[in-house]
Amino acid sequence: MKKFLSVLLSATLVLGLTACGSKPAAEKPAEGDSAKKELTLGFIVGSREHVFYNLIEEGIMTASKDLGFKAIVLDGELDSNVTSDHINNLVAQGVDAIALSCNDPGGTTPAMEAADKEGIPVFTFDCTSDVTDVVKCFVGTDNVEGGRLGGQETVRLAEAGKTVGIINFDEPQSCIDRRTGWEEVVKASDKKLNIIDIGNYEGDAAKAEQLMSDALSANKNDIAVVFAVGDPAATGALAAIKAAGADTKIIGFDGNPEAKAAILDAENGKYWVSEISQNPIEIGKQISQNMVDYLNNGSVAESKIMIAPYIITAENAAK
Repeated sequence: MKKFLSVLLSATLVLGLTACGSKPAAEKPAEGDSAKKELTLGFIVGSREHVFYNLIEEGIMTASKDLGFKAIVLDGELDSNVTSDHINNLVAQGVDAIALSCNDPGGTTPAMEAADKEGIPVFTFDCTSDVTDVVKCFVGTDNVEGGRLGGQETVRLAEAGKTVGIINFDEPQSCIDRRTGWEEVVKASDKKLNIIDIGNYEGDAAKAEQLMSDALSANKNDIAVVFAVGDPAATGALAAIKAAGADTKIIGFDGNPEAKAAILDAENGKYWVSEISQNPIEIGKQISQNMVDYLNNGSVAESKIMIAPYIITAENAAK
């Protein structure tokens, strides 16, 4: 009898331990159910031929590591057809969100709106589109203010009555804004400067060099200051000015490393004397952060984030 009770007690104890112990494997939550899905974000930079966009990409990749998302970064080649194809392909890949430098709003807006209809939120950086309301957030430089700073430098560097010029890029809204700010200040100056339009360099340094060369020939080298709306234009202008033996002063726009190096160089610094600087790495980080915030929270704190530009001269270029 004692032996029977002992066996019964042991069996009851085993059953009790099984009931109070860990759950069977089938009842465990599936691996990863409680973890957040890794986000995959698509980015389209303006052109990898421009240092500025490479620095934005650097900011994106830094954010990818810090925030824990997968980044797919593509080159839009400053071509609306290429950019639109990238948008369509990213949608087909099932990315969680897309951000692009919208250099040609008219050409890329249809693809942006198509992505939005597919449930893929769209963001912009550097350049945006004002002809659609699908953009969740834009991060970029305050380009009108940057143009004003360029205008202030132009007025500072030019003597009264002298000729000053601008090398523009007519398609991107960012460059249109820079021209607007520059003209606002220069035209309002009491120095009564003679303004000439040197031309649209279309993002090509070689074309900027030719435009600057032609302008110098037409004006007998008598151009006091040139404002370049992007550093590639300033690089082209520098080559043309040196070749012509002119003493035109250059104000660039971007703040890329080659601009700072030129300003600090004993020879090139005689011409390239000022720069309006952006913060491309910060643009890349902030657009990434806002995409992640939107996907996690369904909203962003601000729909437009403008990063203030600043002036670089030989006094602060090394900082």
